[in-house]
Amino acid sequence: MDLGIQGKVALVTGSTSGIGAAIAARLLDEGAAVLVNGRDDDRTQQAAQRLSSHGDARPAAGDVSTAEGAARVAEAGHQAGGVDILVNNAGVFTPRPFFEIADDEWERMFQVNVMSGVRMSRLLAPAMRDRGWGRIVFISSESGINIPTEMVHYGVSKTAQLAVARGLAKTLRASGVTVNCVLPGPTWSDGVEQFVREMADAEGVSEQQMKESFVKKNRPGSLIERFADEAEVASLVAYVCSDLASATTGAALRVDGGIVDTIV
Repeated sequence: MDLGIQGKVALVTGSTSGIGAAIAARLLDEGAAVLVNGRDDDRTQQAAQRLSSHGDARPAAGDVSTAEGAARVAEAGHQAGGVDILVNNAGVFTPRPFFEIADDEWERMFQVNVMSGVRMSRLLAPAMRDRGWGRIVFISSESGINIPTEMVHYGVSKTAQLAVARGLAKTLRASGVTVNCVLPGPTWSDGVEQFVREMADAEGVSEQQMKESFVKKNRPGSLIERFADEAEVASLVAYVCSDLASATTGAALRVDGGIVDTIV
């Protein structure tokens, strides 16, 4: 299936590893040039070099959780001829009991998970609107609907992304620019692997045992009863970024393994 993004320029924030890197690889496979983003210059350069096996991957280092870093990354987009596709993927999660979450942790969660996407969209969406074509995707989470008790601040940040994306989609109505959220469920990535390893150590079981039991035990609503693969998430994101998804906007699209127990 031709997604119609050959020659488009995409920016995927937080794409040096994990789901972001998988999204970047899939967009590269579809013929888009991809700006690979991370906070560290060297790590971003190395990630872009690894991803270059898939296509035209270019480093665009900058901490998008800050105004200065976001402006730096946006400038890389302008120098690339303009960004057609923006995937707001940068994010963090930190398991912490509610009563132990300090104000600075709430603030950091909001700056990284919410304000990074707000800033990048504000910087890049007007040019998309002027060109009459663009795709903006926020990588939210099923945790934005099913707030996890082990990290309430993370769930709140993902709920906020849903609101931002819906409001931006309405702002860009009839412009040719679509704005959507993609909601992954538990997905096996570097960060999740570390999380599962720490849980396994705490419970005195092997990492493999914890991986096999985590979803059934901690996310019993899952209909696939396993972690999703990063590539499975990237496939949905690639479609939402495509020319074929022109009538899909303002939507929250789930790739959650069926955890969210609603019909729509």
